[in-house]
Amino acid sequence: AQCGAKMVACTQPRRVAAMSVSKRVSEEMDVELGEEVGYTIRFEDMTGSKTVLKYMTDGMLLREAMTDPKLERYSAVILDEAHERTLSTDILFGLIKEVAVQRPDLKLVVMSATLDAGKFQTYFDAPLMKVPGRLHPVEMFYTPEPERDYLEAAIRTVVQVHLCEGEGDILVFLTGEQEIEDACRKTKQEVESLGEQVPPVSVLPLYSTLPMDRQRQIFDAAPPPRRKGEPRGRKIIFSTNIAETSLTID
Repeated sequence: AQCGAKMVACTQPRRVAAMSVSKRVSEEMDVELGEEVGYTIRFEDMTGSKTVLKYMTDGMLLREAMTDPKLERYSAVILDEAHERTLSTDILFGLIKEVAVQRPDLKLVVMSATLDAGKFQTYFDAPLMKVPGRLHPVEMFYTPEPERDYLEAAIRTVVQVHLCEGEGDILVFLTGEQEIEDACRKTKQEVESLGEQVPPVSVLPLYSTLPMDRQRQIFDAAPPPRRKGEPRGRKIIFSTNIAETSLTID
């Protein structure tokens, strides 16, 4: 972080990711969020005069570039989750390539877990660094026949897992806000109709237009057991692809 008075910017395509990553990094660095490590998203600025590492949505960096075309405030820019190819990230690619010509001191890092790196390497004429990760073992099960109504099938499966499996939370991917809200409502009704003998559930939606305070709830712990000695409750999250790479939910 010793880059004179200049900051390091790290962009995220999603607001909730910018917030959660900056929170995690401030904890890792043992500093107060908003001091040395902060974030800026639309309508919310958690940075201060001490900030050296600033997480932000790609749209916010683009907006800053309008008033500061050479990005003078930054010594390094990290474009994370580049495979999401949002409009703002793509424009930033072109913009920063131009800025780099005028500012040889500016460092650029393009990061992604699933990127076709070759194209970007050629575009920026840059070296490639590979950081191997560990993959979590995943078992796959398929339905023997295609489902007539996949939303109904998803809800049925969630309730079945809740009744028959041991402790653990559930993450379900659906396509959009309407479906997610439907699924949340119906799952709550189903579980509540089973009465007190099943462990409690916390059913939460997650999509980008959801207000930030409701998005933050996905990081809350699962509900405690109803009575001592019984299994803890279960957290059930219905999400769009926002939780595929941008977020890691415990």
